[in-house]
Amino acid sequence: MTIFRSGLLAASLIALSSGSALADYELNILHINDLHSRIEAINKYDSTCTAEEDGKNECFGGIARVKTAIDNARKALTDAKANVLVLDAGDQFQGSLFYTTYKSQAVAEFMNGIGFDAMAVGNHEFDDGPEELAKFLDQVKFPVISGNTVAGADTPIANRIKGYVVKEIGGEKVAVVSVLATDTGETSSPGKGVFFEDEITYLKSVIPTIEAEGVNKIILLSHVGYKRDQEIAAAVDGIDVIVGGHSHTLLSSTDDKAAGPYPTLVKNPAGVEVPIVQAYAYSKYLGELKVVFDDAGRVKAASGAPLLLDAAVKPHTGFAARVKELGAPIEELKKKEVAETTDTIDGSRETCRAQECTMGNLVADAILDRVKAQGISIAIQNGGGLRASIDKGVVTMGEVLTVLPFQNSLATFQLKGSDVILALENGLSEIEDGAGRFPQVSGLKYTFDRSKPAGSRVVSAEVKEGETFVPLDPAKTYGVVSNNYMRAGGDGYSVFATAGQNAYDFGPNLELVVADYLAAHRPYKPYTDGRIAEVAAATAAQPASEGEKTTTDAAAGSTPAESASSTAAAGGKHVIARGDTLWDIAKAAYGDGTLWRRIADANGNPRPRALHIGTELSIPGK
Repeated sequence: MTIFRSGLLAASLIALSSGSALADYELNILHINDLHSRIEAINKYDSTCTAEEDGKNECFGGIARVKTAIDNARKALTDAKANVLVLDAGDQFQGSLFYTTYKSQAVAEFMNGIGFDAMAVGNHEFDDGPEELAKFLDQVKFPVISGNTVAGADTPIANRIKGYVVKEIGGEKVAVVSVLATDTGETSSPGKGVFFEDEITYLKSVIPTIEAEGVNKIILLSHVGYKRDQEIAAAVDGIDVIVGGHSHTLLSSTDDKAAGPYPTLVKNPAGVEVPIVQAYAYSKYLGELKVVFDDAGRVKAASGAPLLLDAAVKPHTGFAARVKELGAPIEELKKKEVAETTDTIDGSRETCRAQECTMGNLVADAILDRVKAQGISIAIQNGGGLRASIDKGVVTMGEVLTVLPFQNSLATFQLKGSDVILALENGLSEIEDGAGRFPQVSGLKYTFDRSKPAGSRVVSAEVKEGETFVPLDPAKTYGVVSNNYMRAGGDGYSVFATAGQNAYDFGPNLELVVADYLAAHRPYKPYTDGRIAEVAAATAAQPASEGEKTTTDAAAGSTPAESASSTAAAGGKHVIARGDTLWDIAKAAYGDGTLWRRIADANGNPRPRALHIGTELSIPGK
């Protein structure tokens, strides 16, 4: 007997049994996005779930749960003669040892086994160049689409990726059209022969073509991010529904952690509301959207919710066995113990793409430490290259590889101070969008003002000389370490490629450097020290010196009580001090940083990345 945990399924079946208007057409869309090779189940930090966590029913997702959830939902709907469309909004590639080991082969196998109706090309589908994407296209049994992706005749994907597909579902034609973020050339590796047309320009040109084929139901399957989806909806007529990805956005009408309602409604130029959905990332949710069209193809209603794939969703037996089989050759590497940490090392995109974060400090410190004897004094690491957090306790090589899955190597080079500033400006240029280019640093500290125009946000920058920090000299040449992806211009760091001198891009792999650093600093104590600060905080207090490290481990006792979030207590008050974040305050007050929104809600939802020193917060009781 199947028990329905989804309001969408129940509502659909009730509507069918009671009889709906003959002119109406109901379409149920099941969707995922940004799975990022989370073939195995994940924990609350989006990294691989341990056996201990599994025993406590603390695991989420994994491809075997995705299989169960889609199979159950699709069967219940089709048994009731409902119309179903199963979509993936891109970024299946990259993110775990399964992709590192098997590349697209395992992705294609599992996706074929689930049975998708269409998939959007995500930017990370180009991480191993168009060659690996071509191999994926050879294997899959469903259309992979991206209309604004233009591949030259000399590329292996030339004429292989359609812009849209038209499917007949329940006697009606439904079109699925797709677009990809235009900065993919900066965030991945599509090569010189692949280009990306402006999404809105492409859609305005292709929608009339689709309509001319007699289609009046058009679904945009996008990989551009939640903000851009809303811009598209407001600019282009003819799109009925947008199923998105790329920004890893949780949309929900009931979860207070969500970035917006599910669906989010945006009026198009004709004044018609367009529903937009997205289902977070990493296999944690299955989006379930019910759309009702009238006889003219206009959306009359849209409702649904993301289904959390927690322990109540049992992994598909066959898929689970196959995951175990494929995982066997890499299990020993994953289990290798490299160190231990006294607290969670926060690598979440919410922090590392917007402010100083403990994972950013770890990685930047590690790569600088590795090459400091070579005259290198500055490290810059893109926040988007940090793909997960590491929880408190023993750290395994598998966890390190989940954080750093791209197999990037260290790259060293010389750069003038003025170009270092240009690099920081690039890193800060898309902070509003949560872009991965945000610069985590070591040997350097800087302040910025996000209210200024992009390109003018750096307020101050200092570089460490000996045991002190001095103003960065625009005319001086500095030794810089980064990763080979950024050194080649990735994430918009073109200044590294064009102005970097004496470059060496073939150092040791980033994950090995970090593992060695953790082992050398065992037990590792995660910390922030004020090396990156917004201008409001920077003008209220001087940044911390090298010796004033703010550990996130309240029990470590290395933080002055008058200037740390460790003083926060449930049911009391807390005055914001240098280096505080809502995550750290929640960690101290409740023992769980993920409860930070409880504090935000009680204090008028202050900007979590721009807390003002001296402001008093009320800490709700447990």
